[in-house]
Amino acid sequence: MQTINFTTDADGIATLMIDVPNQSMNVIGPDFLADLDAAITRIASEDAIKGAVIASGKDSGFMAGMDLKYFGSMLVSGESKRPAPADIFDKVFVLNQLFRRLETSGKPVACAIEGTCVGGGFELALACHRRFVGDSPKTQLGLPEILIGLFPGGGGSQRLPRIMGVQASLMYMLQGKMFRPADAAMMKVVDQVVPQGTALDAAREWVKANPNAHTQPWDVKGFKVPGGAGGFNPAFVQTMAGAVPMTLKQTQRNMNAPIALLSAVYEGITLPMDRAIAIESKYFAKVAADPQASNMIRTLFVNKQAAERGARRPKDEAKAPTKKLAMLGAGMMGAGIATVAAQAGMDVVLFDRDQAYAEKGKAHVEAVLKKRLGRGMTPEKMAETLARVTPTTDYADLAGADFVIEAVFEDVGIKAEVTKKVEEVLGADTIFGSNTSTLPITKLANAWSKPENFIGVHFFSPVEKMPLVEIILGEKTGPAAIAKALDFVAQIKKTPIVVHDSRGFYTSRSFGTYVQEGAELVGEGVNPALIENAGKQLGMPTGPLAVSDEVSIELGVKIMTAAKKELGDAYVPQGSDDIMVKMTDAGRLGRKNGKGWYDYPEGAKKHLSPALGEMFPRAAEQPDVEAVKERLLYRQLIECARCFEEGVLETPEDGDIGAIFGWGFAPYTGGPFSHMDTVGIANVVATLDRLAAAHGPRFAPTQQLRDMAASGSTFYKAASMKAAA
Repeated sequence: MQTINFTTDADGIATLMIDVPNQSMNVIGPDFLADLDAAITRIASEDAIKGAVIASGKDSGFMAGMDLKYFGSMLVSGESKRPAPADIFDKVFVLNQLFRRLETSGKPVACAIEGTCVGGGFELALACHRRFVGDSPKTQLGLPEILIGLFPGGGGSQRLPRIMGVQASLMYMLQGKMFRPADAAMMKVVDQVVPQGTALDAAREWVKANPNAHTQPWDVKGFKVPGGAGGFNPAFVQTMAGAVPMTLKQTQRNMNAPIALLSAVYEGITLPMDRAIAIESKYFAKVAADPQASNMIRTLFVNKQAAERGARRPKDEAKAPTKKLAMLGAGMMGAGIATVAAQAGMDVVLFDRDQAYAEKGKAHVEAVLKKRLGRGMTPEKMAETLARVTPTTDYADLAGADFVIEAVFEDVGIKAEVTKKVEEVLGADTIFGSNTSTLPITKLANAWSKPENFIGVHFFSPVEKMPLVEIILGEKTGPAAIAKALDFVAQIKKTPIVVHDSRGFYTSRSFGTYVQEGAELVGEGVNPALIENAGKQLGMPTGPLAVSDEVSIELGVKIMTAAKKELGDAYVPQGSDDIMVKMTDAGRLGRKNGKGWYDYPEGAKKHLSPALGEMFPRAAEQPDVEAVKERLLYRQLIECARCFEEGVLETPEDGDIGAIFGWGFAPYTGGPFSHMDTVGIANVVATLDRLAAAHGPRFAPTQQLRDMAASGSTFYKAASMKAAA
């Protein structure tokens, strides 16, 4: 066996030690499936074997589940076409059958879990007759498949409800929520929590002491699902009746997997397990056959992991971890960056022009850490982390810093002044990063003697929660700066994308179109409530007007004014410009002053302002919601395509990751480039031409899109061909 070390002790207890070669974490692939098949055959057929224990030979944890690259290969048949659901069923049902054979082998099987146990790995554990888990704060168990467009397909949707009840299990599966060991034990998902490192011994002792404990509860006549199940059980009917509309509302009917999960549970829960797992695999295959799943897997898992592992890092540069960070600016962004850096073990000098501001920045760090007390944060660890942050107004305190991040006021002159003063202390050989969200990095780099050591490091607010960091390359940015920035992002456990210089770069520029189109629609007399609902139905986290208020309408106007001033005749005016100016002239600046597109009454819920009807008279004829959704979507798509054509983006992978994790672009699509590939480039061009004819040149397709439509190519195919060349 290549992936399982199979041994038997003197008591006849077999140990299956899983250790998949060339993988940091155990995953389910073809070799593992073959080895597990052979192991189950031995357990069931050899009289000398009295029972078995399954454990991991890796320090990283028990098992992460399906190897998604292998799973992806299941979704492609001849000529790169997607196979039919029936063909996928035949492939995925293999895993369900194996787990079923394991639990009906006629021998007791215990699972010894140390560390991470998720997805298919957790489903393997659920198929065992007893589960022991080592007590560690890092250990997580659960079924997170819903987060990448799938649902449990190895019996998890049928076993978990039979263990902890339908209602409770659905809460975990529909949210992809993880169990900690103590919670798992309380809910009887695991049988015993033992001291870390002792799970294997505990499992062996149990198997030895319980030679006849080889039947699952659901295989015993008269078994009842905890809390009840079936059409005649009021609690079950109420749970399902509530879960369906709630799920449809939360997903805006955009996600396939949650409804398929509910269907599998509803149909399978009262059936014998053999029929129940077939029901599960039927729905799983249907979900897997849709491009939505493969798009989400590619972006949200495979490409995200590749980015975090340094896919864009210059290969020849030595590792350059940051030990001491000079953080310039102690506002919300600067304080947030200081927080994640200190948590990662770096010393941070938090610099501001005023000591009170610097101290306020450190107070922000303390407030964030306090919220984590009892959730992995101890008072001792909090004190250690806070001690790493030094608030100051003295440039001399920056001495010894090996990385600089600037987050001062968005003004070229102010940034240049600060940059030059820092260079006097640290020298130009130090890597300097700017957190600007709009100002061109190439221009800002002029203030640093060695522009090759200057780079954009664009965080998103709130820094502590937002996962993305946009790394921006100026015209002269060198490999050492790229490596330093990416190593820093890896240290703070964020996801990076790498883009080239442009006003607004990729994320701010593309996301801005969502807000702009929302404003254009208001100016045309479209009902603001319709606009907001359309944005949410599209799959965006919130409507474009609400986002505009949060970011600040005033800030948008300032950015637009600065761009006009700098670009002169090259500036391309937008219909939204005058609308945003009209809002600020009326004193409607956004949430910051309690009135923007929304009103924010003290102590009451925000609501769309009645003043909008007076400022922008309502059109007699309103568009339908699908037309508004289309405009909001395609305005973003065309800007993303422009970024690709102009070379701001090098890869569709960066574009998709940046869109979803940067501004919340509809996750079910897999990102704008995945979506355009799925829709078909020719169809995208046709829609853009129609929108451009109706609403103006901002929707006009790029020449690259027209060429791709003519040749039948796709972004991901083109990108792979480019890489191969």
